[in-house]
Amino acid sequence: MTPSPPTVLTVTETTHTQTTPPGPADRTRSPEFRLAADALRGLRQDLFHQAFAYRPLPRMAVDGPLTRHLSGRLRAYAAWTPHAVVAAGGVVALAAGVTGADAGAPALLCGLLALAPVLLTLVRPVGAFWLSFAATAASSVLGSNWGSWPWLPGSLVSHLLVLTVVAIRTRPRTAAWMWLLTALYGFWAETAFGYAHYDTDTAPLLVVSALVLLVVTVRHIRRQAEQEVTAQQTVTEHERSRRTLLEERTTIARELHDVVAHHMSVVAIQAEAAPYRVENPPPELEKAFATIRENAVAALTELRRVLGVVRAEDYEAPDAPQPTLADLDGLLANVREAGLTVEKAVTGAVRELPQGVELSAYRIVQEALSNTLRHAPGASARVEIGYVLGGLGVRIVNGPPPAPSLLKPSPGAGHGITGMRERVSMLNGEMTAAPTAEGGYEVTVFLPVPAATAAIEGEA
Repeated sequence: MTPSPPTVLTVTETTHTQTTPPGPADRTRSPEFRLAADALRGLRQDLFHQAFAYRPLPRMAVDGPLTRHLSGRLRAYAAWTPHAVVAAGGVVALAAGVTGADAGAPALLCGLLALAPVLLTLVRPVGAFWLSFAATAASSVLGSNWGSWPWLPGSLVSHLLVLTVVAIRTRPRTAAWMWLLTALYGFWAETAFGYAHYDTDTAPLLVVSALVLLVVTVRHIRRQAEQEVTAQQTVTEHERSRRTLLEERTTIARELHDVVAHHMSVVAIQAEAAPYRVENPPPELEKAFATIRENAVAALTELRRVLGVVRAEDYEAPDAPQPTLADLDGLLANVREAGLTVEKAVTGAVRELPQGVELSAYRIVQEALSNTLRHAPGASARVEIGYVLGGLGVRIVNGPPPAPSLLKPSPGAGHGITGMRERVSMLNGEMTAAPTAEGGYEVTVFLPVPAATAAIEGEA
């Protein structure tokens, strides 16, 4: 028997991708649907989520223009003014509820039902809104006033007070939801149960409540705008202070660059000339001086790079060296030509101080006299320089302006005190700046100078 030939099966692999039909989860939501969903989410967050959460009404601040003049006990009582106003409104609602129902137990119950939601706004504002609906429905059953529906007089006053207090204590969106739910309840009650009543009061309540809630909303928006402006002004002032501080520090760095560069240049020149002052110097000494000169030149190169970092776009290198206390007479002469009467007094043994100290002292005197010209024109000033054992004392004081009522706001940037404090802080000194008892202004500065540093500067 001849065997049958083998059967060859050819299998072809295919990839089949099945697309899930679009369902509710994958369907692109329309803008209207998203708007409605966001609105319902806001309704749940404002009026359903933790509706009966405990939120006591805070006491009023007593630092206002009227309450600040009260005595201690009266100010303590004045802090409870919002609570007293709400309680007084509750008493009015109680009276309206009692008079709007039949005498006896129904009248008392209607009055209490009108009072309870108003008082609840003091601790649970959103819960008070829902309680007002329940109290309105109960009052409509207990009361017998067939001419007013669905709000009896007590319920109408109570619900209007609740809307107002809750709107004040929450936000505008909550007020809008409360007004809308009030309208829906009123129209539903009129449609379902208003056939046996002569008149309805839903429309008057909605009109009055809309006006009240509009006023409250405008108040909320205005207060929020004021808070945002105040916060923005605070941020702007903080940023301005930081920018002013950075500008002053940059100015000080540029000035100190010239001082440090001068010293490094002297070191480089002395290191280059020192081997020629010694006959037959050893190779180690020549190598040491060469290393000193190379390091000084490298330091000068790095200083130029630092200056390039802190240099302003319009900065130009000064042609003259940085001023010292020896140039103070020229500064005073310029100030006198500007119309300021200024005197100078020097005490102690005059000596040469580190150039950074003298430059800072000169700039402090310059800025203080500029402030005098700007803020107290016509006043006289006095500059006192005291050389003491531990450093340098500087005092600039000016008298009051002759006609303070004629002074105009200064257009200056007002950075003088900041710059002076930065210079003093850089040198680990102390500074005070405050008005004097006579109506002028006084700036007192002490810049410490260690004895060893002063001796080195004197030898140089």
